[in-house]
Amino acid sequence: MSQALTRYHVLHASLTSRRRRPEAPRGLDRFATRLVTKATHARVTLPWLAAQAAKIDALAPALRATGDAALDARLGDAREAFIRRSAGPAAVREALALVREAARRATGEEAYPVQLMGALALVRGRVVEMLTGEGKTLTGSLAAPLIAWQRRRLHVFTVNDYLAKRDAQSRAAVYARCGLRCAAVVHDSDPAQRAEAYALPIVYATPKQIVADWLRDQIRLPGVSSPWAARLAVRAAPEAIAPQLAPLVPGLSAALVDEADAVLIDECATPLIIARSRREDAAAPVYRQAALLAADLEQHADYRIDALRRAAELTRRGRQRLIAARSALADPVWRAPRRAEELVRQALVAAHCYRPGRQYQVVDGRVVIVDEYTGRFLPDRTWEHGLHQAVEAHEGLAVTADRETLARVSFQRFFRGYPFLCGMTGTVASDGAEIETVYARPVTRLPTNRPVVRHDLPPRVFRSGVGRWTAVAQEIERQAGRGRPVLVGTRSIAASELLGELLSRRGVPHRVLNALHDADEAPLVAAAGSPGAVTVATNMAGRGTDIRLTPESRAAGGLHVILTEMHGAQRIDRQFIGRSGRQGDPGSSVMMLSLEDDLLVHHAPRLAQLLRSRARLKAGPSRSLEGLLAHRPGFDELADPRAALAAFRFAQARAEARSRLARASVLRQDDWMEKHLPG
Repeated sequence: MSQALTRYHVLHASLTSRRRRPEAPRGLDRFATRLVTKATHARVTLPWLAAQAAKIDALAPALRATGDAALDARLGDAREAFIRRSAGPAAVREALALVREAARRATGEEAYPVQLMGALALVRGRVVEMLTGEGKTLTGSLAAPLIAWQRRRLHVFTVNDYLAKRDAQSRAAVYARCGLRCAAVVHDSDPAQRAEAYALPIVYATPKQIVADWLRDQIRLPGVSSPWAARLAVRAAPEAIAPQLAPLVPGLSAALVDEADAVLIDECATPLIIARSRREDAAAPVYRQAALLAADLEQHADYRIDALRRAAELTRRGRQRLIAARSALADPVWRAPRRAEELVRQALVAAHCYRPGRQYQVVDGRVVIVDEYTGRFLPDRTWEHGLHQAVEAHEGLAVTADRETLARVSFQRFFRGYPFLCGMTGTVASDGAEIETVYARPVTRLPTNRPVVRHDLPPRVFRSGVGRWTAVAQEIERQAGRGRPVLVGTRSIAASELLGELLSRRGVPHRVLNALHDADEAPLVAAAGSPGAVTVATNMAGRGTDIRLTPESRAAGGLHVILTEMHGAQRIDRQFIGRSGRQGDPGSSVMMLSLEDDLLVHHAPRLAQLLRSRARLKAGPSRSLEGLLAHRPGFDELADPRAALAAFRFAQARAEARSRLARASVLRQDDWMEKHLPG
């Protein structure tokens, strides 16, 4: 009976999390939602958090003198108070002080007052901005026990499997003293390991892992509409029904999101889909024929490409040429005009809007999607609506089978399903309005423990990419020659490989970190603070790993960060630049941009063209790529970059607005499916 009852409780929690979410607010409701969110959390201000942290800090001397047995007993009493939901403000302060002392004894780390402020804000359900290097891992591990005590189960989301495993292992001793156990769910975890982990109070995982397991549970429970129906089914035939009624994820209770900007914003541009192959690759010849037809068409005359929307449109002449070409093809699909045109448009988009090293990479004969925000591989994801097959056909690879969607959910809808949600990141304040509107979570920007003394140099702008890479290579040589560590950020795998080749030809020792070379990511990033170390990386570098300076590096001026392109969101630039100047360390940063950068060309093409035609240069015209690789000094730096910088900011604002619209569209589609399709 107890086993069936336990199974019922798991079913109850899982099925409860399937309840319909309220629709995302629109129009004036968006403003109303933000006002309600701010009013509900109005008490939790920075002065209030600072005052509470001071009171918590005042308890530290007495707790240091407490013996281990007495500390464990007091932690047990605090846990009971939270479980009984009888923990008032004083109890919360004492509990945080106790967990802080437990963390100090288990890890040797003692939280700063600003970390106590962050932990308290998390317990109060806020999204916290703490700059890079301010100790988010410790801050989260102070708040996690209090949330898990009160909410029974806590999911801690991280951006990759490495961080999930690292944090679960490094925080296990802290949680054990608090009477809690934790585990990590990673890509290689088998079903038994996943079930064991999800049964624990604290689970570390990436969003993809937990959301995919939750979706599979929904597929596994198609005929059960309520916990009561599940209970009757279990009672009637517990052994027979158990395999079908065994959800992995026992409901959504509480979530603590690390790197909240990546998880709650960047990941939300596309929904997560569980799919299966609908048939063999019978359609492969059709995609190959579409690629050949697209290759025969002439740009401008037969079709136009909208790089911003990643769309292609056939002209009247292009449609006529397609009609003539498809009449000679035997496959019945070419007799349907709309389907035929759609196939050719997708082939054109694959050829012109998706490039290896940027949106995807061919790995072991497969097209692997590259996350455009981080530069990481997404090996388990495919594009929808035949786009993935079109890219495979364009690359001349085996065309994989079309897939049938079994279940889908947007990340916004999933995270809105948690009764309790909080998060932390280094850069989210600029997207605070979206966080407050979509998730009804207020954003708190915390001060740094020590003043930031990093020197941000004026941006430099070049007319061509060739001139920019020449200057970047020389800047790296100059700074590394002074004994300073240098971190260079690129937007794509292709750019990082190009710069790596440039530096190799110049004889500059360096390491390249991108999705092709990510096996030793953490130790490589950790060693990036050594004197004269040069690290070329996509934006994947640094998430969760501090770059610690040696005394020699600090004396030489600290870490110098070079950002070679602006990203589609300003906070991503801030995230990368924030690798320098942590915890009061010296450092500097500079952006080195080109008028040929994708951000400007795609989001402000007329401005880009105008600036290139009217640019006043500091020196002569740029050299060829061959001259670049021969490291000839061909500069084409703008004498006055102010107009160009304004254009870049305008393009970035347009990119951010477009991304917000894309995320809103995904959420609206999810709301429509929730309302009109059967669950």
